[in-house]
Amino acid sequence: MKIGVIVRYIVLLLSILIYIGSCSTDVLNTAQRERIVPDDYRFGDLYRLANLPQFKSRQIPCPPAYPADGPRKPIHFYIIGDSFSEPPRVTLADLPVQHFHRTKWAFPRRVQLDTTKTNVLVIETVERHFRDQFGKHINELQVVADTTQPAPEPETRWNWQALTKEMEDLFSRDAVEGRLETILFFTDWALWFKELKAWLTLAWFDRVNTKTSLSPDRKHLLYYMDTDTSRINSSFTPLPDSLLNRYIDTINVVADRYKKLGFDQVYLSIIPNKTSINAPDMGPLPYNHLIERVQQSPRLAIPAIDIYTPYKASQLPLYEISDAHWNCAGRAIWMREVTEKLDSLP
Repeated sequence: MKIGVIVRYIVLLLSILIYIGSCSTDVLNTAQRERIVPDDYRFGDLYRLANLPQFKSRQIPCPPAYPADGPRKPIHFYIIGDSFSEPPRVTLADLPVQHFHRTKWAFPRRVQLDTTKTNVLVIETVERHFRDQFGKHINELQVVADTTQPAPEPETRWNWQALTKEMEDLFSRDAVEGRLETILFFTDWALWFKELKAWLTLAWFDRVNTKTSLSPDRKHLLYYMDTDTSRINSSFTPLPDSLLNRYIDTINVVADRYKKLGFDQVYLSIIPNKTSINAPDMGPLPYNHLIERVQQSPRLAIPAIDIYTPYKASQLPLYEISDAHWNCAGRAIWMREVTEKLDSLP
C-alpha cells in the first residue's frame, strides 16, 4: 500500500474521531479524563473565554479544610448546589461529618435519610443564579423511604418537539463549534495564538470576549452575567421588594418541606458574585444588594450561612484571577462558616 494512501486513511480516521468528539459532550469529557484532549478549564473558566494572558493561572485544588484525624460528628450533610460545591471544591475531607452527599441543581437524586443521625441540608447557589433557582419548583433532592427500591417509571410518550429541541441543542452550530475549538485549539501551543489575538483586540480596540468583562481598574476579569443588566442574573439588575419577598417565601416553603421529610436543619447559602465583591460600583445601575437583603429580611425563616459579610471585610483576594469561583482563601471562609454552624448543633 502506498504511503499516500496510508496517510489519507490516517487523516480520515482522525477527522472522524474529531467529528465524533465535537458532536458529543460525553465523548469529549472522556477524552479529557484520559488526557487525550487537554482540559480547557485548566487555566480557569474566565481565561477559557477571554484568553487574556495577564489573567492566566493554572487551577490548583485546595488542601482539605478539616484534619484527617479530626473528630467527626454523627451528622449526615447534604447539599443542593452549583459549581461552587462540586468536587474537588467540597468533599467529605473538608467537613467534620460522617457522611456527605451533594445533589446538583437540575439533576434530581434520591436519598434515604438515616434517622439515627442529625441530617443537615444546605441549599447553596451563587448569587447570579438565585432568581433562577428560587423562581421555580425545587425538588432536586428527593427523600424516599428506601433507595434500594426502583424509582417509579415516569409516563413516557413520544414528544417530537422535545426530541427535536434536544437534537438541535446537541448538533447546534455553537455547541459543535465550541467542542471543536476545545479539541483543536486548547493545546498549549495553540493558546499562544489565542492570547496574542485577545491581547491585540484589547490593546487596539478596547474589547474583550463578550462573555467576560473587565473591572474599571482592569485588575479583575469578570463573568458577563454579573454585569449585563439586560439579564436578571446581574448584580446590578433592580430587584423590587415585592419580588424579593416572593423568592424568600419560596425558600421558606422549600425548607419547611424538607424539614417535614426528615431534615433536622436546613440552611441557605448564597455565594457572592465575583463582581459584587471586586467591582460593586462598575454597573450602570447601583448594586442591588441581593444577598444582604435576603439574609437580613425578617421574612426569612431559616438561618443563612453568611460569607458576604466576611468577604466584604477581607483584605485578601478571595477569587481566582482566571476564574469566576473562589480561591482557597475564599473557600476557607465558607468552610469556616459551615463548620461553625455544624459545631453549634447538638
